[in-house]
Amino acid sequence: MTDGQKRQQRQKWQLGPAWVGAFVLLGAAPSVARSQQLAPAERGLASYVDAHSADALALLERVVNINSGTMNPAGVRDVGRIFQAQYDSLGFTTRWVDGSAWHRAGHLIAEHPGRGPKVVLIGHLDTVFEQTSPFQRFELLPDSMASGPGVIDMKGGDVVMLLALKTLKAQGLLDRLNVTVVLHGDEEESGNPLELARRDLIAAGKGADAAIGFEDGDGDPRTAVIARRGFTGWDLYVKGTPAHSSLIFRDEVGAGAIYEAARILNGFYEELHTEPYLTFNPGSILGGSAVRFDDAQSGGTAFGKTNIVAESTVVAGDLRTLSREQRERTKARMQAIVAEHLPHTDAELTFRDTYPPMAPTDGNKRLLAMYDQASEDLGLGPVTAVDPANAGAADVSFVADEVPMVIDGVGLMGSGGHTVHETANLRTFPTQTKRAAVLLYRLTAVKPQP
Repeated sequence: MTDGQKRQQRQKWQLGPAWVGAFVLLGAAPSVARSQQLAPAERGLASYVDAHSADALALLERVVNINSGTMNPAGVRDVGRIFQAQYDSLGFTTRWVDGSAWHRAGHLIAEHPGRGPKVVLIGHLDTVFEQTSPFQRFELLPDSMASGPGVIDMKGGDVVMLLALKTLKAQGLLDRLNVTVVLHGDEEESGNPLELARRDLIAAGKGADAAIGFEDGDGDPRTAVIARRGFTGWDLYVKGTPAHSSLIFRDEVGAGAIYEAARILNGFYEELHTEPYLTFNPGSILGGSAVRFDDAQSGGTAFGKTNIVAESTVVAGDLRTLSREQRERTKARMQAIVAEHLPHTDAELTFRDTYPPMAPTDGNKRLLAMYDQASEDLGLGPVTAVDPANAGAADVSFVADEVPMVIDGVGLMGSGGHTVHETANLRTFPTQTKRAAVLLYRLTAVKPQP
């Protein structure tokens, strides 16, 4: 395709009035068909979304076109300032939390006290695409699609969240909720120490009645997330007795470090691999006479000869569990396997808990049921839970132990996240926003926690 043809193709899909009209009708049609299921206030919410989706999409294009890779703090702050101005205009009290203590740009916190239940809304400003990536610009595509870095993960979700709150404000309903918005600047590569990087989110969850994350979930608008597996890193350090290889297995030498590591890994597999929603992946292994492993760089060096019994082995892996109970029980079982040493070997297993699990609690199921009912009443069809095996770690998990009702994966939908093929289905923008706005309105009837 020539440059001229490319320009014509881009112009064809510019967000002009005719295209906007078609887009709005597409988003509005299901609600018109089933509007009798909605209260008058809820019909007003749906109508507002239809009338303002084009402006919101222009905002999405604007923020996608600003590089905010996690390690580009200036870009993350620039995107944060845009959203901060939007929340200021809605009457929120906003603040930027500097992230230098955890070596990242920081976070945007926006608060709007109200007389109703406390709700925490969670998103992030950063993307996986750093300044060196060739993928830098928003582009409209045929058939109501758009591509761009972070368009679904998760600047699209941030804009869905914002428009849902604007919709409540315009209908005079926002004061019925006590809303805190947390937009992290380091979700894609969390800062260190993590307890500082997630301190404000955890504080926001204290006393909250519900939390909603606007990630894109599994990309299917017919699903939402009520359970996420947590992430724990682990390192296995194994020692053996060095000797000439012809002496291996003798009483005074034993099996060596590599055989001991193999025994342990095989023990993990044999005892644990059939447990539902549990995974434990050894991602790297180094063994020999001398080993140097840099955990921060996920790599290292090893030296050894085939005629020397290995003295050292290092294995690094991850552990993913659906609940804290499963996590702690699995750790204990792994430690027990490690302790059954082969002759003249020793081993140490260490764990680093990072992202906590989010179990599928009754409260989470209740919030999903409310979201599903809102979708049905809007004429948008049912919404079911994502299989936890398909739901990775996310920031919403940090409030899962504090908040009685949590749901995630309700942002803009699409495919190709974390790749240069990241693409949003813009048809889901008005529908996801309407679902969120009606859910938030219905949460005003939930009795706040004492």
